[in-house]
Amino acid sequence: MSKPVIIFDLDGTLVDTAPDLMASLNHTIEAEGLQPVGYDDMTHLVGQGAKMMIQRAFTLRERSLDETTLARLLDRFIAHYRAGMPGKSKPYPGLVAALDRLRGAGCTLAVCTNKLEGLARPLLEGLGLSGYFAAVTGGDSFSMRKPDAGHILGTLQRAGKPGEPALMIGDSINDILAAKNAGIASIAVPFGYSDVDVRSLGADRIIEHFDELTLELVEGLIAENLARRIFRAL
Repeated sequence: MSKPVIIFDLDGTLVDTAPDLMASLNHTIEAEGLQPVGYDDMTHLVGQGAKMMIQRAFTLRERSLDETTLARLLDRFIAHYRAGMPGKSKPYPGLVAALDRLRGAGCTLAVCTNKLEGLARPLLEGLGLSGYFAAVTGGDSFSMRKPDAGHILGTLQRAGKPGEPALMIGDSINDILAAKNAGIASIAVPFGYSDVDVRSLGADRIIEHFDELTLELVEGLIAENLARRIFRAL
């Protein structure tokens, strides 16, 4: 079997971005007189990109939001977030060692996030992580995004590995559903921003720390996923 492609979500999986996302969101909604959100709100707000985060914040505060205002607020959010990047965002414990370990074993690494690609790339660059990834795709990279399988398939294409054995790692239902829709294996992490218990997401495995992310685990899960697909096809 070829060495696998390991695809990571970004916010809540690779990097703890909550402090900076919250700061930029509060800066944005302040312009419309909304009360700031707190950390307890972030698991519900994060996961579908900045536009959806703003919309959800207005819903949370029981305020209506028209498209013209949303477009203006999205520009405000992007400007504030980009200006402060990377801010207080930081990789999760054990991540860099895991990336080194997997790349050293011959794996191809990629990022598939619903964050705008134009925000994902400079964040990874600012944290010194961009060199690890053969492809970085965002919520605006294609005409679809997670949980649509096309987002993962497009990421594999950009990484130069279409059709290769792959696995998705993420913290939310969008990540796990995208993996299922694309027919690939998945790992969930519990330290991100899911608004439900990650054990309910249906991932093939849950890891508590990136120390657990080994080539042996990845290849085993991919083999199990392939066996299940063959069995169902019989």
